[in-house]
Amino acid sequence: MGAQSYRVHVAEEVLADLDRRLADTRWPDEINGSGWDYGFPLDYLKDLVSYWRTKFDWRQWEERLNAFLNFRTDIGGLGIHYLHERGKGPNPLPLLLTHGWPGSVLEFLRILPLLTDPGAYGGDPTDAFDVVAPSLPGYGFSDRPSGRGMTSYRIAELWGQLMSELGYERFGAQGGDWGASVTTWLGLTAPERVLAIHLNYIPGSYSPYLGPGARELSKVEQAFVQERDNWRDTEGAYGHIQRTKPQTVAVGLNDSPAGLAAWIVEKFRTWSDCGGEVERRFSKDELLANVTLYWVTQTIGSSIRLYLESGQKPVRFGADERVRVPCGIARFPKEIPMPPREFVERHYDVVRWTEMPSGGHFAAAEEPELLAADIREFFRRFR
Repeated sequence: MGAQSYRVHVAEEVLADLDRRLADTRWPDEINGSGWDYGFPLDYLKDLVSYWRTKFDWRQWEERLNAFLNFRTDIGGLGIHYLHERGKGPNPLPLLLTHGWPGSVLEFLRILPLLTDPGAYGGDPTDAFDVVAPSLPGYGFSDRPSGRGMTSYRIAELWGQLMSELGYERFGAQGGDWGASVTTWLGLTAPERVLAIHLNYIPGSYSPYLGPGARELSKVEQAFVQERDNWRDTEGAYGHIQRTKPQTVAVGLNDSPAGLAAWIVEKFRTWSDCGGEVERRFSKDELLANVTLYWVTQTIGSSIRLYLESGQKPVRFGADERVRVPCGIARFPKEIPMPPREFVERHYDVVRWTEMPSGGHFAAAEEPELLAADIREFFRRFR
């Protein structure tokens, strides 16, 4: 069966159940005056939950999603949800956008119009894209895999099949977080189809080849490795448990909406360019829309399994391996440890590197104008 039009709608009883669970939250104690030192502070979480119950309107976010063209199709035995917006220009370039964790296609709601209809926002209509933005397997309105092996490598294979089904035999690809891993695999394994790739993150598992014949790490590269290792010590507990025992933590996160909010929103605070005040970058409504999407689809467990699965086949390069399709990099200053250019160039054909003035890990949502402009400029030469 081919692609079917899809309309986002969550049953009212699911939302009523969410409200009951929020009302019955059993709160933990905390150390007085501890702020964020021990994790999510109780006062802010209570405030967020109160807003979720009394002011947040999921139906408005359904309307925002349904304002775009939503579809579901069967790819590799899984139902895959995706947004597909045609470009408004003389010859739109097909562009595959892939999100990461703990994000979703909601990250793309502001950037999509900038890419599909640049002329309406002061840009050049010849820069328009046909944008395909799928929900990763096990995320949002895509099916949850029931078997092993759903790695970022496998997802790249599925995305290639999706683009073929849509009639796009040549296309560009862009991603951050897990989307960067999927996009890297596309560039590695399908160079005959992928025109170029654009990344706003380098896969967290990326390690350059340092065996015989490789040059030693420079002082700049050594400093990055030390920064990355320090970050993993202080901020990497979530990743360690998600790539080792995801099913254990999924039990609590799938049962407690307050717990789920704490687990996800903490990452939006820590990984964004917000100076420690998450609502400087994201409104409560934006934060809770993303959390609610995970809640109503019961995909927190299936989403974090990607960490364990992809650990079985991480992005690794041999002595002569490299991504041979051209690569553009947008480096946002508050991105979680991001390698310097010379580190990335060991295995990526970097033809454009942009140092952004602001923004962090959730670039499409934080700085949609900056990211869209860089994507348009980079892909202009491949049209």
